[in-house]
Amino acid sequence: MPAKVYTDKDADLGVFRNKTLAVLGYGSQGHAHALNLRDSGCKVIIGLYKGSKSLKVAKQHGFKVVETGQAVRDADVIMVGLPDMKQASVFKNDILPNLAPGKTLIFSHGLAVHFGLIKAPKDIDIIMVAPKGPGHMVRRLYVEGKGMPALIAVGQNKSKKAKQTALAWAKGIGSTRAGVLETTFKEETETDLFGEQAVLCGGATALVQAGFETLVEAGYQPEMAYFECLHELKLICDLMYESGIAGMRFSISETAKYGDITRGPRVINRAVKKEMKKILTEIQTGKFTRQWVNEYKGGLKNYNRLLQKGTKHPIEKTGLRLRSMMPWMSKKNIKGVQASY
Repeated sequence: MPAKVYTDKDADLGVFRNKTLAVLGYGSQGHAHALNLRDSGCKVIIGLYKGSKSLKVAKQHGFKVVETGQAVRDADVIMVGLPDMKQASVFKNDILPNLAPGKTLIFSHGLAVHFGLIKAPKDIDIIMVAPKGPGHMVRRLYVEGKGMPALIAVGQNKSKKAKQTALAWAKGIGSTRAGVLETTFKEETETDLFGEQAVLCGGATALVQAGFETLVEAGYQPEMAYFECLHELKLICDLMYESGIAGMRFSISETAKYGDITRGPRVINRAVKKEMKKILTEIQTGKFTRQWVNEYKGGLKNYNRLLQKGTKHPIEKTGLRLRSMMPWMSKKNIKGVQASY
């Protein structure tokens, strides 16, 4: 049975009448949620740590900005818009001491709650509203009168009204314009981590680099390898995004289709799927989260080493030069990527 899709008619912004909403952090998701909720008629304040670089921007956008603990005391509903690895310490030092019974905590990703990095008291509501796209798109679509689809979940329902709060927040940021699905903290967290690691980021980058290396090692020009293994990937991804895999196959040549359906399964084969299952198990058991927490606490040495190694891959040097030949492309040369060629 298909999942129920919640839309504007299922949500009531009246839930927030005479209430103060706080957004802790003013980054990618935080700024979008705050601006959209305010434009939807809600009272919104921003909570930041002393000396935050986001302070100036939030004030320029016209928000009342207070320190994190004060925001928690002043607000009825508090969004924790902070990076996963910072949430536990901020929760312990600034959020928990200022929480009162009856308040609501909102998260846009479930990792800290699901894997117990945060131990919240039982006398509050805990919910999740997770737009399925980056913050700048959440904001842009709202301004255009559209909305980013989102997921909602209820972790604790002390008030018996947590779902209504989640739907109201989703409506305030514009997501009920597009459609909202209900999930759980467990399902959202584990599927989100798996998608990032095995397909969207880890899987895709490893596949692109391996294809590039295979062609270059066989004697082909790196420029040709870049075009075939990275540049044209956007065309295929866009087709799948717009029309699904079947729609993409409808749009490509018969030769490409035949190669797709006969050779693709040789690359992404049983051995790869077996490794994917191992990755999923590591996520489900909390092994990945424990490793990530230890890496973070240890100063991110291996994390930084592997990122730096990636910036030195030959595909980066080739891509930088080729992208400079494409004036129509919106480009960002990220700090840390080798810029000489």
